[in-house]
Amino acid sequence: MAKINILDNQTIDKIAAGEVVERPASVVKELVENAIDAGADAVTVEIRDGGTSLIRVTDNGDGIEKSQVENAFLRHATSKISSADDLTRLVSLGFRGEALASIAAVAQVELITKTPEELTGIRYLIEGGVEKERDEIGAPGGTTLLVRNLFYNTPPRKKFLKQPRTEGSYVADLMEHMAMSNPQVSFKFLLNGQNKFYTTGSGDLREIVYRIYGKDIAGALTDFRFEQEGMTVTGLLGKPVINRSNRSYEIFYINGRYIRSTLISKAVEEGYREYLMQHKFPFCILHFQIDTEKIDVNVHPSKMEVRIADGPVFYETVREAVEKALREKEMIPEVILSDPEKKEPKAAKSGGRAKETAPEPFEERRIARSFQKPDVHGAEMPLSGQPEQTASIRAIYEKSRPAEANVLRQTTACYAGARGNTAAEGNLFPPEEHAGKTGKDETSGKTGDIGKTGDAGKAGDIGKAGDAGQKPEQMTMFDDKILSEKAKERYEIIGQLFETYWLISYQDKLLIVDQHAAHEKVRYERLMRHFREKEAASQNINPPMIVTLNNQEKECLLSHMEDFAALGFVIEEFGGNDYAIRGVPLDLYGYTGGTFFYEILDELGADVMTGPPESVRSRIATMACKASVRGNMHMSRQEMEALIDELLTLDNPYNCPHGRPTLISMSKQELEKKFKRIV
Repeated sequence: MAKINILDNQTIDKIAAGEVVERPASVVKELVENAIDAGADAVTVEIRDGGTSLIRVTDNGDGIEKSQVENAFLRHATSKISSADDLTRLVSLGFRGEALASIAAVAQVELITKTPEELTGIRYLIEGGVEKERDEIGAPGGTTLLVRNLFYNTPPRKKFLKQPRTEGSYVADLMEHMAMSNPQVSFKFLLNGQNKFYTTGSGDLREIVYRIYGKDIAGALTDFRFEQEGMTVTGLLGKPVINRSNRSYEIFYINGRYIRSTLISKAVEEGYREYLMQHKFPFCILHFQIDTEKIDVNVHPSKMEVRIADGPVFYETVREAVEKALREKEMIPEVILSDPEKKEPKAAKSGGRAKETAPEPFEERRIARSFQKPDVHGAEMPLSGQPEQTASIRAIYEKSRPAEANVLRQTTACYAGARGNTAAEGNLFPPEEHAGKTGKDETSGKTGDIGKTGDAGKAGDIGKAGDAGQKPEQMTMFDDKILSEKAKERYEIIGQLFETYWLISYQDKLLIVDQHAAHEKVRYERLMRHFREKEAASQNINPPMIVTLNNQEKECLLSHMEDFAALGFVIEEFGGNDYAIRGVPLDLYGYTGGTFFYEILDELGADVMTGPPESVRSRIATMACKASVRGNMHMSRQEMEALIDELLTLDNPYNCPHGRPTLISMSKQELEKKFKRIV
């Protein structure tokens, strides 16, 4: 019989570290979360060699009391909770008490910390879980942790790390997500001595998006807010024109914690479904504030997974909120004919200026942040203190650190425009970049900011189509929507082009309608309405089709028998695990044997959903496509008018069921540019 051994603490710590410390990014995540939990509003992260040789995390938080330093490195020692009951009331990012012990087990760790009440701080050194030194030293308030030679005592773990550049990119990506989850915290990220990333801590999410993703993305986002009992959702939804080919840009936070959730992803994608083509995914940043008793974050040491109570209800709530927010916007792609006159310098993913200097988090003048937050007119406004104090602080600061003061003034100008402030009028250029770009607008002949679309351009619209060299993007909501009964009175149908497209004059715009996409959308909505109202017809089959189901499939069928009946299936029990399909849908295109039945069954069993299964929608969309008027088919003016009338009755008349636009718009100004009437 094998002997049962009791493992020593070092072995236990190394095993636990395997879950908590996967790579350098894991270390940074745990330490930055600790800094935020400690009340820091400024955090600096520095790594070298991808984080394998050095990770330094410095914050201006509460620090650790001298008597508690050793306890901080014990396993399952935490200040965040005191009993299991606290797990249902978690408001902190960390709570497991494993991070510092796991990190210290596989690295050489140096801690420097001081609380505001103490005159001196503590320097504490621990290597491989063994205490080496403890000294009392002078230190600023807050905590600094230096992690050197990660996995120095576990070579097998170290050899599985990727190249330093790759590991460094993981840390950079993490810092971007941390900044977006805590816009009120100023972050600074240094890679091999270079300043790669810096945020002001202004609390403005758009500023951070601008720094990370650039002007074009920041200008193609719309604010989102939804509230109900027990949940508040805020953030930014990307216009469908900035869709992506993967889910990397679906960014979700729950109670300040960055998480990955298939449930939320599917709900958001379903809200976008009518606006995106197949295999395309939205850009969105959403912050969920949910009652702590309705979520479980104690799923995995990485804390990236969260369980949500009442999954189907939550799914439908989020889906409906996103869909409603998008339908409130009129999203018609704008055609841009202008040739690029001058290319903008490409925004770096780290926010542009690699050489900008940023003040350290311990400077009192920066922590005061007396002039970081602009008011509604883009002016500098103190967060606290008297005006005379603010003026004094500003004078001292600009005299002592002129370069850094200039950086903050530039940042203020950047994100003032990103929020669509009245005075900024969509200006996203920092002062020095904007020089020469104001004055006479070549496109309109008026004094103002370049980057507008003539008559369509309005103060506060960012990155409007019409900006020289800018990619086509979607128009925002108008006071009078183009696709509305009121606007129809001003339509003038010019005729049919290539027997495929309709040309319609509307005020100072030329609308171009794809007759196939428009007709396909109308027919799709008709068929979906019949499905929802359970008007689908059935066709009897004789002899019946016998299917054998396993226990899971059987349970799924019994739970969704009404959904199958609504589609036109007639299904009866045949004994044991066998079922007889005596009737099949009459009208659904592409039905062959039992394939369709199993497709629906698999989808219903795998996903949380409340609407029609994707396989049903897909086949209804195919039916609508096959039965719609094609390109190269002549249509009379009466037929065009009748189709437009029905298109205007739809909630989303802008996209066909496959995500293609039903119409596009071209401004009079664009045509005049091409004919050199405007130079």
